[in-house]
Amino acid sequence: MAKEDNQILVYVNCLFTVAGIVFKAKEVSGNYGKVTGTTSITVVEAVSRPPRSVGYSDVGGLTKQLSQIRQVVELSLNHPQLFEKYGVKKPKGILLYGPPGTGKTYIARALAGEVGAFFLTISGPEIVDKLAGQAENNLRLAFEECEKKQRAILFIDEIDSIAPKRDKTQGELEKRIVAQLLTLMDGVKSSANMIVIGATNRANAIDPALRRPGRFDQEISIGIPDMSARFEILKVHTRKMKMQGNFLEQIARDTHGYVGADLAALCAQAAMNRIHEIVENKLPYDSDPPPVTQKDFEDALAATNASGLREMAVETPDVGWEDIGGLDDVKNELAETIQGPIMHPEEYNVFGMSPSRGVLFYGPPGCGKTLIAKAVAKECGVNFISVKGPELLNQWFGESEANVRDLFDKARAAAPCVIFFDEIDSIAKSRGSSEGGAGAASDRVINQLLTEMDGIGPKKKIFIIAATNRPDVIDPALTRPGRLDQLIYIPLPDESSRLAILRASLRRTPCGKDVNLEYIARMTEDFSGADLAEICQRACKLAIRERVAERKKFEEERRERAKDGLILVRRC
Repeated sequence: MAKEDNQILVYVNCLFTVAGIVFKAKEVSGNYGKVTGTTSITVVEAVSRPPRSVGYSDVGGLTKQLSQIRQVVELSLNHPQLFEKYGVKKPKGILLYGPPGTGKTYIARALAGEVGAFFLTISGPEIVDKLAGQAENNLRLAFEECEKKQRAILFIDEIDSIAPKRDKTQGELEKRIVAQLLTLMDGVKSSANMIVIGATNRANAIDPALRRPGRFDQEISIGIPDMSARFEILKVHTRKMKMQGNFLEQIARDTHGYVGADLAALCAQAAMNRIHEIVENKLPYDSDPPPVTQKDFEDALAATNASGLREMAVETPDVGWEDIGGLDDVKNELAETIQGPIMHPEEYNVFGMSPSRGVLFYGPPGCGKTLIAKAVAKECGVNFISVKGPELLNQWFGESEANVRDLFDKARAAAPCVIFFDEIDSIAKSRGSSEGGAGAASDRVINQLLTEMDGIGPKKKIFIIAATNRPDVIDPALTRPGRLDQLIYIPLPDESSRLAILRASLRRTPCGKDVNLEYIARMTEDFSGADLAEICQRACKLAIRERVAERKKFEEERRERAKDGLILVRRC
């Protein structure tokens, strides 16, 4: 306890953490002291603070998820008697899962603000205490506090840290906490007007007993926002910001993988750039400050990154169709197969058609299969996950299948997304073609891959591209309709395609007038796209070597001339 300006700052243990509460001081002896169990404190009135409420209008880009959560929470807290009349139990909990910074806590606060509910938030790791039984007691106190209120939302952040799968944990403390949480969820009084919202980044790490109906009745994914959602989030964070021009849509296109927290930081950094410019150049700002410009946002974009995909090895490709020479037929087929469903889903809905989920590229090495996959992702404006088949294999039992599951979990979080399997023949050979333990492990990987591919619905916005040089060894189940149902041959380039590849490879390179690309294209029959790109690379290296040699020779001659001139001056 400390006294400052006729106010006392009292620190009290509020269930799980230390919180400072400011009170007006009527009478106190001394300037500081310690509050103990025998200290007598009479609270007359608390210092008034401006209300800080968060509403639905402050949540951007989560319209669908917010609608689902509102339906459960508002009906449960505002109309509990209706559930009794229909003889059903009202929902007790919702589990929100998704990457950090996507808005799970923000949604919970907005719900509490809109329904006028008491909001108690606790963090999973803070519940744990070194004293035996204290962690369970902390949980009981939280539930008791909420049950006393007219309406209450108990928000448990990082719930996976206190409710892991009991068969996977060795500690008795975690098992006791899980058991206590299950008991409390089951023991919520029917008269209690409260709901529990849990948040986690790892829904599959939570004990399955918590995820059954009657406890966490609904699970809602709060994923990485797509372009339209990012645009909505940017509009929310810039609604009080004076800006020059309408450029937010372009910023939304350039921020693949950014979550809500990243976009909030981006807007703050853009404003900081403008403020720095004002102060640095001593610009007037009292009455009408200069607006934030697109350049401020672009500079902020260069200084920030996408935290939502930081641990996912997800990239935003910078390769477009203009970087790929030739293959016009392949481009047109891919535009129809992949770009169409992603860019124009409403047309497919009109005709009741389910889009293709995947394609298989096959052809000789070096023909541009990987490059084409990246270009498709860029042209569609989606994220891109590239994985080589052998990278998924692991010597330990069950780990290879777990790697496949994790890969698809990452893709769902990064959707809309293209998954590119390079050298898929290394993990998807026909089942039964290999003998021994290695054959059984390979079969399990294929089974897991088939299961995950079947689990991708048309609304998931996940597309699979696989590439191989050996389509004859791939398990037939992978290429049946509904999986990799489009087989596209990527051939060696013909003369016109070779010319287009050479031009694409050299479009940023200054070429002499004597460079005849048509002649080179004619002379490189049976060369792949990779071979032609390597020719261009080597030509550039030779040109650089010659320029460096010429510069060295020029410098040596200049020094010699300078030396001769100095000798002549001395002689004179």
